[in-house]
Amino acid sequence: MAAANHVRILDQRTPEERDRPFLPGMGRTWLLPLYDVCTRVAGVRALHERTVRLAGIASGQAVVDVGCGTGNLSFAVLAARPDARVTGLDPDGGALRRAARKARRRGVGLTLVQGYADRIPAEDASLDHVVSSLALHHVDDDGRVAFAHDAFRALRPGGKVTVADFGGPGEGADATGHPAHGHSAHGHGPVHALRHLPDLVRSRSGKQAVARNVGAGVVALLAGAGFADVREVDHVDHLFGRIALVQATRP
Repeated sequence: MAAANHVRILDQRTPEERDRPFLPGMGRTWLLPLYDVCTRVAGVRALHERTVRLAGIASGQAVVDVGCGTGNLSFAVLAARPDARVTGLDPDGGALRRAARKARRRGVGLTLVQGYADRIPAEDASLDHVVSSLALHHVDDDGRVAFAHDAFRALRPGGKVTVADFGGPGEGADATGHPAHGHSAHGHGPVHALRHLPDLVRSRSGKQAVARNVGAGVVALLAGAGFADVREVDHVDHLFGRIALVQATRP
Protein backbone atom coordinates (compact mmCIF):
# COMPACT_ATOMS: atom_id res chain seq x y z
CA MET A 1 0.00 0.00 0.00
CA ALA A 2 1.17 3.54 -0.71
CA ALA A 3 2.24 5.98 1.94
CA ALA A 4 0.69 9.45 1.94
CA ASN A 5 1.55 11.35 -1.26
CA HIS A 6 3.53 8.39 -2.62
CA VAL A 7 2.46 7.02 -5.99
CA ARG A 8 3.94 3.94 -7.60
CA ILE A 9 3.14 1.50 -10.40
CA LEU A 10 4.07 -2.17 -10.00
CA ASP A 11 3.87 -4.93 -12.59
CA GLN A 12 2.80 -8.28 -11.18
CA ARG A 13 2.26 -9.97 -14.53
CA THR A 14 4.19 -13.16 -15.22
CA PRO A 15 6.11 -13.49 -18.50
CA GLU A 16 3.28 -15.69 -19.78
CA GLU A 17 0.75 -12.93 -19.05
CA ARG A 18 2.50 -10.22 -21.08
CA ASP A 19 0.35 -10.97 -24.11
CA ARG A 20 -2.78 -11.93 -22.20
CA PRO A 21 -5.74 -10.16 -23.81
CA PHE A 22 -8.02 -7.77 -21.94
CA LEU A 23 -10.85 -5.40 -22.85
CA PRO A 24 -9.83 -1.74 -22.39
CA GLY A 25 -12.16 0.56 -20.48
CA MET A 26 -13.43 2.31 -23.63
CA GLY A 27 -13.45 -0.89 -25.69
CA ARG A 28 -10.51 0.27 -27.84
CA THR A 29 -7.07 1.39 -26.61
CA TRP A 30 -7.04 4.49 -28.81
CA LEU A 31 -10.21 5.77 -27.07
CA LEU A 32 -8.55 5.92 -23.65
CA PRO A 33 -7.93 9.71 -23.80
CA LEU A 34 -11.72 10.20 -23.94
CA TYR A 35 -12.44 8.07 -20.89
CA ASP A 36 -12.24 10.65 -18.12
CA VAL A 37 -14.03 13.28 -20.19
CA CYS A 38 -16.90 10.87 -20.84
CA THR A 39 -17.20 9.74 -17.23
CA ARG A 40 -17.21 13.36 -16.07
CA VAL A 41 -19.93 14.38 -18.51
CA ALA A 42 -21.97 11.27 -17.70
CA GLY A 43 -21.83 11.76 -13.94
CA VAL A 44 -20.26 8.38 -13.11
CA ARG A 45 -18.63 10.02 -10.10
CA ALA A 46 -21.98 9.73 -8.29
CA LEU A 47 -21.96 5.96 -8.80
CA HIS A 48 -18.43 5.75 -7.38
CA GLU A 49 -19.39 7.84 -4.37
CA ARG A 50 -22.42 5.64 -3.72
CA THR A 51 -20.27 2.52 -3.99
CA VAL A 52 -17.85 3.93 -1.41
CA ARG A 53 -20.67 4.86 0.96
CA LEU A 54 -22.15 1.38 0.73
CA ALA A 55 -18.74 -0.21 1.28
CA GLY A 56 -18.45 1.53 4.64
CA ILE A 57 -14.68 1.96 4.53
CA ALA A 58 -13.19 3.13 7.82
CA SER A 59 -10.09 5.19 8.54
CA GLY A 60 -6.80 3.45 7.85
CA GLN A 61 -8.32 0.39 6.21
CA ALA A 62 -6.69 -1.52 3.34
CA VAL A 63 -8.62 -1.46 0.05
CA VAL A 64 -8.02 -2.96 -3.40
CA ASP A 65 -9.91 -1.50 -6.36
CA VAL A 66 -10.20 -4.25 -8.99
CA GLY A 67 -10.37 -2.98 -12.56
CA CYS A 68 -9.42 0.52 -11.41
CA GLY A 69 -8.78 1.94 -14.88
CA THR A 70 -7.76 5.59 -14.54
CA GLY A 71 -8.39 5.46 -10.80
CA ASN A 72 -11.72 7.20 -10.35
CA LEU A 73 -13.19 4.76 -7.82
CA SER A 74 -9.88 4.74 -5.94
CA PHE A 75 -9.99 8.53 -5.75
CA ALA A 76 -13.56 8.37 -4.44
CA VAL A 77 -12.31 6.09 -1.66
CA LEU A 78 -9.49 8.51 -0.84
CA ALA A 79 -11.84 11.51 -0.90
CA ALA A 80 -14.01 9.81 1.71
CA ARG A 81 -11.10 8.33 3.71
CA PRO A 82 -7.84 10.15 2.98
CA ASP A 83 -5.87 7.81 5.25
CA ALA A 84 -7.15 4.62 3.59
CA ARG A 85 -4.43 2.41 2.09
CA VAL A 86 -5.60 2.00 -1.49
CA THR A 87 -4.26 -0.20 -4.28
CA GLY A 88 -5.68 -0.10 -7.81
CA LEU A 89 -5.43 -3.21 -10.01
CA ASP A 90 -5.84 -3.16 -13.80
CA PRO A 91 -4.26 -4.88 -16.83
CA ASP A 92 -4.14 -1.63 -18.83
CA GLY A 93 -0.76 0.04 -18.39
CA GLY A 94 -1.90 3.20 -20.17
CA ALA A 95 -4.84 3.62 -17.82
CA LEU A 96 -2.58 3.08 -14.80
CA ARG A 97 -0.16 5.77 -15.99
CA ARG A 98 -3.06 8.19 -16.26
CA ALA A 99 -4.18 7.21 -12.76
CA ALA A 100 -0.66 7.85 -11.46
CA ARG A 101 -0.55 11.33 -12.99
CA LYS A 102 -3.94 12.15 -11.49
CA ALA A 103 -2.86 10.89 -8.07
CA ARG A 104 0.27 13.07 -8.13
CA ARG A 105 -1.79 16.13 -9.08
CA ARG A 106 -4.14 15.40 -6.18
CA GLY A 107 -1.27 14.80 -3.78
CA VAL A 108 -2.66 11.45 -2.61
CA GLY A 109 -0.90 8.16 -1.93
CA LEU A 110 -1.83 5.33 -4.27
CA THR A 111 -0.30 2.01 -5.31
CA LEU A 112 -1.17 0.87 -8.84
CA VAL A 113 -0.60 -2.70 -9.96
CA GLN A 114 -0.67 -3.95 -13.54
CA GLY A 115 -2.31 -7.34 -13.39
CA TYR A 116 -5.55 -9.24 -13.64
CA ALA A 117 -8.66 -9.62 -11.51
CA ASP A 118 -7.94 -13.27 -10.77
CA ARG A 119 -4.79 -12.41 -8.78
CA ILE A 120 -5.38 -9.69 -6.22
CA PRO A 121 -2.15 -8.04 -5.00
CA ALA A 122 -2.46 -8.73 -1.27
CA GLU A 123 -1.37 -11.28 1.30
CA ASP A 124 -3.86 -13.77 2.71
CA ALA A 125 -6.45 -12.20 5.05
CA SER A 126 -4.82 -8.76 4.77
CA LEU A 127 -7.53 -6.60 3.20
CA ASP A 128 -10.51 -4.86 4.73
CA HIS A 129 -12.26 -4.17 1.42
CA VAL A 130 -12.27 -5.23 -2.21
CA VAL A 131 -14.22 -2.82 -4.43
CA SER A 132 -14.93 -2.77 -8.16
CA SER A 133 -17.00 -0.60 -10.48
CA LEU A 134 -18.10 -1.42 -14.06
CA ALA A 135 -15.23 -3.84 -14.55
CA LEU A 136 -16.28 -7.37 -13.65
CA HIS A 137 -18.39 -7.88 -16.75
CA HIS A 138 -15.19 -7.48 -18.78
CA VAL A 139 -13.80 -10.65 -17.19
CA ASP A 140 -14.41 -14.10 -18.69
CA ASP A 141 -16.10 -16.92 -16.78
CA ASP A 142 -12.93 -18.54 -15.46
CA GLY A 143 -11.51 -15.15 -14.46
CA ARG A 144 -14.70 -14.19 -12.61
CA VAL A 145 -14.66 -17.38 -10.55
CA ALA A 146 -10.95 -16.90 -9.83
CA PHE A 147 -11.60 -13.27 -8.83
CA ALA A 148 -14.27 -14.28 -6.32
CA HIS A 149 -12.09 -16.95 -4.73
CA ASP A 150 -9.04 -14.70 -4.62
CA ALA A 151 -11.04 -11.88 -3.03
CA PHE A 152 -12.12 -14.38 -0.38
CA ARG A 153 -8.48 -15.34 0.17
CA ALA A 154 -7.23 -11.76 0.42
CA LEU A 155 -9.94 -10.41 2.74
CA ARG A 156 -9.67 -10.74 6.49
CA PRO A 157 -12.62 -12.31 8.34
CA GLY A 158 -15.29 -9.63 8.42
CA GLY A 159 -13.85 -7.94 5.33
CA LYS A 160 -16.23 -6.91 2.56
CA VAL A 161 -16.38 -7.01 -1.21
CA THR A 162 -18.55 -4.38 -2.92
CA VAL A 163 -19.19 -4.63 -6.67
CA ALA A 164 -21.08 -2.18 -8.90
CA ASP A 165 -21.71 -3.66 -12.32
CA PHE A 166 -24.26 -4.09 -15.06
CA GLY A 167 -26.82 -6.81 -14.47
CA GLY A 168 -28.92 -8.02 -11.57
CA PRO A 169 -32.26 -9.81 -11.37
CA GLY A 170 -34.08 -7.17 -13.36
CA GLU A 171 -35.33 -3.65 -12.95
CA GLY A 172 -37.38 -3.14 -9.79
CA ALA A 173 -36.22 -6.32 -8.02
CA ASP A 174 -33.63 -7.12 -5.41
CA ALA A 175 -31.28 -10.10 -5.42
CA THR A 176 -34.10 -12.42 -4.36
CA GLY A 177 -36.48 -11.13 -7.01
CA HIS A 178 -38.52 -8.97 -4.63
CA PRO A 179 -39.28 -5.31 -5.36
CA ALA A 180 -36.48 -2.94 -4.49
CA HIS A 181 -35.97 0.80 -4.60
CA GLY A 182 -33.28 1.86 -7.00
CA HIS A 183 -32.07 5.17 -8.35
CA SER A 184 -32.33 6.59 -11.82
CA ALA A 185 -29.00 7.09 -13.52
CA HIS A 186 -29.96 7.70 -17.11
CA GLY A 187 -27.33 10.41 -17.25
CA HIS A 188 -24.68 7.69 -17.29
CA GLY A 189 -25.76 6.63 -20.77
CA PRO A 190 -23.14 8.50 -22.85
CA VAL A 191 -20.17 6.98 -21.07
CA HIS A 192 -21.49 3.48 -21.46
CA ALA A 193 -22.30 4.09 -25.10
CA LEU A 194 -18.74 5.17 -25.79
CA ARG A 195 -17.10 2.69 -23.46
CA HIS A 196 -18.89 -0.33 -24.85
CA LEU A 197 -19.92 0.65 -28.38
CA PRO A 198 -17.44 -1.78 -29.97
CA ASP A 199 -18.22 -4.72 -27.69
CA LEU A 200 -21.76 -4.32 -26.36
CA VAL A 201 -23.57 -2.74 -29.28
CA ARG A 202 -21.74 -4.38 -32.15
CA SER A 203 -20.56 -7.74 -30.85
CA ARG A 204 -22.31 -10.78 -29.51
CA SER A 205 -19.44 -11.51 -27.12
CA GLY A 206 -19.91 -8.16 -25.35
CA LYS A 207 -23.60 -8.89 -24.82
CA GLN A 208 -22.69 -12.28 -23.43
CA ALA A 209 -20.26 -10.60 -21.00
CA VAL A 210 -23.03 -8.51 -19.47
CA ALA A 211 -25.35 -11.53 -19.57
CA ARG A 212 -23.08 -13.24 -17.03
CA ASN A 213 -24.35 -10.76 -14.43
CA VAL A 214 -28.06 -11.10 -15.22
CA GLY A 215 -30.24 -13.09 -12.86
CA ALA A 216 -28.26 -12.08 -9.77
CA GLY A 217 -25.11 -13.43 -11.40
CA VAL A 218 -22.74 -11.46 -9.17
CA VAL A 219 -24.62 -12.60 -6.07
CA ALA A 220 -24.32 -16.23 -7.16
CA LEU A 221 -20.65 -15.75 -8.03
CA LEU A 222 -19.72 -14.45 -4.57
CA ALA A 223 -21.91 -16.94 -2.73
CA GLY A 224 -20.23 -19.76 -4.64
CA ALA A 225 -16.83 -18.58 -3.43
CA GLY A 226 -17.91 -18.89 0.21
CA PHE A 227 -18.93 -15.32 1.05
CA ALA A 228 -21.70 -14.72 3.59
CA ASP A 229 -24.57 -12.20 3.62
CA VAL A 230 -24.34 -11.83 -0.16
CA ARG A 231 -26.98 -9.46 -1.45
CA GLU A 232 -27.78 -6.66 -3.82
CA VAL A 233 -27.83 -3.62 -1.57
CA ASP A 234 -28.82 -1.05 -4.19
CA HIS A 235 -29.16 -0.50 -7.91
CA VAL A 236 -29.28 2.31 -10.42
CA ASP A 237 -31.32 2.35 -13.61
CA HIS A 238 -28.92 3.17 -16.42
CA LEU A 239 -29.99 4.19 -19.91
CA PHE A 240 -28.18 1.12 -21.28
CA GLY A 241 -29.08 -1.26 -18.48
CA ARG A 242 -29.35 -1.87 -14.78
CA ILE A 243 -26.33 -1.41 -12.50
CA ALA A 244 -26.47 -3.62 -9.42
CA LEU A 245 -24.47 -2.86 -6.30
CA VAL A 246 -23.70 -6.17 -4.62
CA GLN A 247 -22.00 -6.64 -1.27
CA ALA A 248 -20.75 -9.69 0.61
CA THR A 249 -18.79 -10.43 3.78
CA ARG A 250 -15.87 -12.80 4.32
CA PRO A 251 -16.94 -15.02 7.26
